[in-house]
Amino acid sequence: MHLSFLLHNAYGIGGTIRTTFTLAATLAEQHDVEIVSVFRHRDAPALGAPDGVRMSHLVDLRRSSAGYDGDAAEHAVPARVFPRGDTRHRQYSRLTDSRIAAHLGALEADVVVGTRPGLNVHISRQARRGPVRVGQEHLTLDSHSYRLRREIGHRYGLLDAVTTVTEADARAYRTGLRLPGVRVEVIPNSVPEPAGEPAAGDAKWIVAAGRLHRVKRYDVLVRAFARVAAARPEWRLRIYGGGDATGNEQQALRELVDTLGLRDRVHLMGSVHPMEREWPKGSIAAVTSERESFGMTIVEAMRCGVPVVATDCPHGPAEIIDDGTDGRLVPLGDTGAFADALLALIDDDELRRRMGRAALASSERFDPAPIAERHESLFSDLAARGGGRRSRSALRTALHRSRGTVLDGAYALRYRTADALRGRKSG
Repeated sequence: MHLSFLLHNAYGIGGTIRTTFTLAATLAEQHDVEIVSVFRHRDAPALGAPDGVRMSHLVDLRRSSAGYDGDAAEHAVPARVFPRGDTRHRQYSRLTDSRIAAHLGALEADVVVGTRPGLNVHISRQARRGPVRVGQEHLTLDSHSYRLRREIGHRYGLLDAVTTVTEADARAYRTGLRLPGVRVEVIPNSVPEPAGEPAAGDAKWIVAAGRLHRVKRYDVLVRAFARVAAARPEWRLRIYGGGDATGNEQQALRELVDTLGLRDRVHLMGSVHPMEREWPKGSIAAVTSERESFGMTIVEAMRCGVPVVATDCPHGPAEIIDDGTDGRLVPLGDTGAFADALLALIDDDELRRRMGRAALASSERFDPAPIAERHESLFSDLAARGGGRRSRSALRTALHRSRGTVLDGAYALRYRTADALRGRKSG
């Protein structure tokens, strides 16, 4: 099969890029695979190009390039096809509308896969008849704005399938949206087997990783660790991850560490890639997120033989961790319970090592090979049933597209009315 992935920016760093590269490289062992990046801002992918995968781009943002598109007049005009509800909308333009349309209209592939809602909408509206159309959800339906959820509901009906990374999110798609004829399939992200040896389980370090953002609730982790440090002063905490452009979250975390007198016990390590070298340096991994779309760091730690103590937040952790067997699940936001779970593993060497071995074994289900096989099975089944060629009457397609157009007009009217009312109040 010829498989084509449409990615926002294959030259950056992020979970969606990493998991797409892993999947594409694994599928490329048996199929003809390409990744088409909407944007390109550097010469080489920051994560390294996936083996056996062709890469191309649609909009060149490298100022040193002869094909630089940043000064194009269309690039300054907001996009009309890429939905405003997608958080990346400001980066899209009439130029991306036309480039993506030209690409999808000429694409000779068996399957085309979108990797974010805005690109899935492009595929539903602009892909020619023929290829199987698959939209991936790497976040969650509930995490999207109301406006984007409405757009998804209107546009995804012309896809053949939507894949989610958790069963909880698949239920949200099946029960929260009316997508007759669209297959909703759960296929988790994959994590390759680390190159090094798994954790020995005797290092007195707790490790956490992820962007320094308030949703990760590192404040809960630091406060929980303060209780651990009081009882077991020989243990330390490393937190890996970069902050946002403002640095506010990192500064607030440093101030909390100082306030609790933990400057020599809690280490903010910054961004490190790859993390697989860092997980085995710890004996326990900690995840205090209040929301997860999947939980890549949980799987990464488990693949290194490190048991994870995680908050039982919606979606990911409970579908990865078997509480009490290969890790621990703790009530959301309960600092005391989190500290107790950490101390239980700290105080019982055999329990900690046993959970580490169990984590290593259970995480094999996230190996790239079986995950790629699930994608391959889905693609093959859809193609065999007609996929992008499945029977849709011209009237049904026209009604679906016109419905979206009418609702687009309704959105515009609603927002113009709201703007007018705000102006009237300010006047």
